[in-house]
Amino acid sequence: MAPRKKQFVPYESATSGDAARGEISKLLCRFGAEKVGFMDDFSQQSVILQFVHRGRPVVLKASAKGWATLFLKARPWNSRTRKTRADYEKKALAQGFVAINSILRDWVKGQITAVECGMMDFEAVFMPHMIASDGRSVIEHIRSSKMLPPPEARA
Repeated sequence: MAPRKKQFVPYESATSGDAARGEISKLLCRFGAEKVGFMDDFSQQSVILQFVHRGRPVVLKASAKGWATLFLKARPWNSRTRKTRADYEKKALAQGFVAINSILRDWVKGQITAVECGMMDFEAVFMPHMIASDGRSVIEHIRSSKMLPPPEARA
């Protein structure tokens, strides 16, 4: 039997969440953001990036748990792993917190580039993540009011 081909896991080798956060702050400040902040939400296992651009608050939430789930699906724990299952999963989640900072950096850079080159405007890029007057994001309003049809089931 041929050995299983190792699945690619994006950002598996990311090494510095702090460096990525610094780059995000620089990108957003150059873009005109008045405020930029990060928060690790350990209860939700996610990172929150919040910034204000021209008086509009924007909040991006990125799931470290989601990245860890992807990693564990591609590289499941087995009896030959040198760690306990709990330690292996804990390490995957820790790497998820690093990886999602790099993912956020690349996503923000791409979105800012799209705005700067006139491909899209600020609202088209960031509107789902803008905070409305009631404190909820626009995407939360859209979901709760069922403005969009539900996604179709995968075949």
